[in-house]
Amino acid sequence: MRFLALTALALLGASDVSAHSFALAEHCPPSFDEAEDGRCHLASLYQLYTAEPGQGGLRVPLPAMKGSFSPQQIDLGRLLFFDPVLSGDGRVSCAHCHHPDLAYGDGRKKGMGGAATGVGPARTGDVELTRNTPTLWNVGFLGRLFWDGRAASLQAQAAEPLFAANEMASTPEHVRRTLSVNATYRQLFAQAFNRPSDRQITVDEVTTALAAFQSSLISLNSRFDRYAHGDENALSDAELRGWNVFRGFVGRCAQCHVPPLFGSDDLAVIGAPPVPGRPYDQGAGALSPMDAALKGAFKAPTLRNVALTAPYFQAGQFATLSEVLDFYNAPRGHALPAGARVELHWHIHMQKSELSAADVADVIEFLNTLTDTSMAPPVPVAVPSGLPVVPRLR
Repeated sequence: MRFLALTALALLGASDVSAHSFALAEHCPPSFDEAEDGRCHLASLYQLYTAEPGQGGLRVPLPAMKGSFSPQQIDLGRLLFFDPVLSGDGRVSCAHCHHPDLAYGDGRKKGMGGAATGVGPARTGDVELTRNTPTLWNVGFLGRLFWDGRAASLQAQAAEPLFAANEMASTPEHVRRTLSVNATYRQLFAQAFNRPSDRQITVDEVTTALAAFQSSLISLNSRFDRYAHGDENALSDAELRGWNVFRGFVGRCAQCHVPPLFGSDDLAVIGAPPVPGRPYDQGAGALSPMDAALKGAFKAPTLRNVALTAPYFQAGQFATLSEVLDFYNAPRGHALPAGARVELHWHIHMQKSELSAADVADVIEFLNTLTDTSMAPPVPVAVPSGLPVVPRLR
């Protein structure tokens, strides 16, 4: 009965979108060029550089993106990302937790499963998750995803919240059948994957399209990038001082948050403070309990658009960048609960506070230069299911 109701909802939605026509993009999104293989490949000045990768260099090449996709697959993924039809009850889309106006996060300390959104309070039946919702900017470069690094591809990452009972609560059968009864989606999938439209839509096609869209979320046009490409006037004196502290031996921030992505796939134990009322989060150590070095380890998040992604750390323990800098400027392990047996990464904490108040202020000024959402894709005004698109905040 539940599936029949959802199928009827999808069919009703299809009739409600008659005023909208859905045609997939024929050209790659900004900052991508279409190659002879018909797929979109990133075009960036960073790819022209030849400096050896390091923690504090300016003209260092980007790592290779983990996949390439056609313009049609990217645009189909955009529609799916904003369509609640993928969820078990048709109330929540990917964009409800990765909201475009919240830097593709949700602005909460910890994510909210069920029908919760990043645009208002939780509702009956919603479930608070255990970790913060990461931003999706520049995820196409990553080889590890989630805070504990448990997913090795965007396709795997897309499937997990989709089928998690405490998140989107869908099933493979629901996804296949609900999309396949929608004539518009059948045509769009046939176009994106170059196949007949009478075939049932597959979960692999859905996660591939979602991965394609997420790979298009590129943030590489900030004021810092202008400076890195040769504009000496792009940063103020305070921002330049902050950059030098950030990449210098005292700050050592760039050893984990490696330019030009200002993140990495590294797992590091930083001694993050516990969440009151909960057991200490073992991070990647919960996936590899025999590896003592991974107990309490989390992936180094990107600092791109960090001024837009508060609160910070894996459970939103810090509300401001000032609080984050104060944490790193305190003695090693000061926030660990009694009895926590973790192996702190050697360069995470100083033995004593070494950054002055002026240094901290300058680093924060620098971090604000990493803000760039200029290539944000357009949010669809409607989706093929006819269900409501997540409301805009701005």
